[in-house]
Amino acid sequence: MTGRRLTSLLASVTAAAAGASLLTGCGVLPGATGGSREPVTVMTWAPDQTRATNMPGMPAMAQTFARWVNSQGGIDGHELRVLTCNEQNTPAGAAACARRAVREGAVAVVGSYSQNGRAFMAPLEAAGIPYIGGYGLTEDEFSSHLSYPVNGGLASLIAGHGMQLAEDCRRVSLVRPDTLAGDRLPRLLDAGLKKQSKRGAFDIPAVEDATEYTAQATRAREKAGTEDGCVAAVLGERTQTFFDSFRRLPEPVDGSGPNDGESKSEGKGEGNGESEGSVRISSVLGSVGQPVIDRTGGARSPFEGAYVTGWYPDADDKSWEPMRKVIREHAFADNRVDPSDTGVQTTWIAYTVLKEVVESLDKDVVTARRIAEALDRGAQVDTGGLTPKLRWMYEDLLGAPDFPRIVNHEVTFQVVRKGRLVAQKPGFVDVGPTVTNRG
Repeated sequence: MTGRRLTSLLASVTAAAAGASLLTGCGVLPGATGGSREPVTVMTWAPDQTRATNMPGMPAMAQTFARWVNSQGGIDGHELRVLTCNEQNTPAGAAACARRAVREGAVAVVGSYSQNGRAFMAPLEAAGIPYIGGYGLTEDEFSSHLSYPVNGGLASLIAGHGMQLAEDCRRVSLVRPDTLAGDRLPRLLDAGLKKQSKRGAFDIPAVEDATEYTAQATRAREKAGTEDGCVAAVLGERTQTFFDSFRRLPEPVDGSGPNDGESKSEGKGEGNGESEGSVRISSVLGSVGQPVIDRTGGARSPFEGAYVTGWYPDADDKSWEPMRKVIREHAFADNRVDPSDTGVQTTWIAYTVLKEVVESLDKDVVTARRIAEALDRGAQVDTGGLTPKLRWMYEDLLGAPDFPRIVNHEVTFQVVRKGRLVAQKPGFVDVGPTVTNRG
């Protein structure tokens, strides 16, 4: 064999070996510092293009996060591979996404949204796949031993909202979904109201995907009254539709609501801007947020002056700057990734948890079992002030009925001023005792 042919053969063998190394996932990622490590595959799901609540920003944020960490060499040298799935707001869709996560070797489901906990948790539990940072809508997210929530879920929001409204509202009407999850909301709101010795809210169930809510809006205003009454709506994406119906109601003939003999309350809520005696509107983040306020007119929005309870600091807080920087540099003008969106924020926090846990493992191969064991054994995550430090050991669990795995039971009180959601009061409010002792 001539020298030239031998050199050519050696070059071909070397190229083939290099190609095989990359195909099997053994190549070193650009910017990685250490040896070769296996990729980490996870899934993020959320409903999209459905008639009810849609959360396309959550899978989009997951993909943005992956582009960012992979540009830095991956997570501790592991390429992050993100699978996305349209959960379709149905039990069948949620179950299909979970089965796909199992089939495609996901080691965790991260930063996802679903109202169908029973449908997706069973397949994940059977495969031992942890569910990290779900949006917090279902009981299963706060009871499954493989669920690691980053917020207190809808339970904490609603209990906290009751506490927020109790200071300024004589009566409260709650308009909520006529669903199993919605049926739990009145007792949680009442628990918050009764922290201030207030009467319970008037419960008004509504179809979640209706196109108008005139009947429910009329009843809500009648029950709340017009003397310092409050109308709270928690209908997800349809909350805006409800308040469109609400603002179109004709003014009451006598300008007043039902009178039960109570004296008129003194003082007004901070930053409301409503005339004394008018009905105040309110909601929770996820049903009303900065994107909705912007779409409906900003400072001229019907939400001006509304009270809103959230899990995290307001969107302009400096704690969000690391997320904003990643979005600016890696979202590539994807308008689904709105840093003011609560779903996007939850996904960012959930992937922060994943990143820190994978780094703590320092293993060439990351498995679902290793992630779950690290979390169960006390892996602690600092989210940079977006939440309290997160840890999921037994002593960290709230242990509330139906919601035993809540570890973050703090919320924020916000108000819409000049078209922006801003803090009504600084810092976090602990609603743990309220959630535990509800009803």
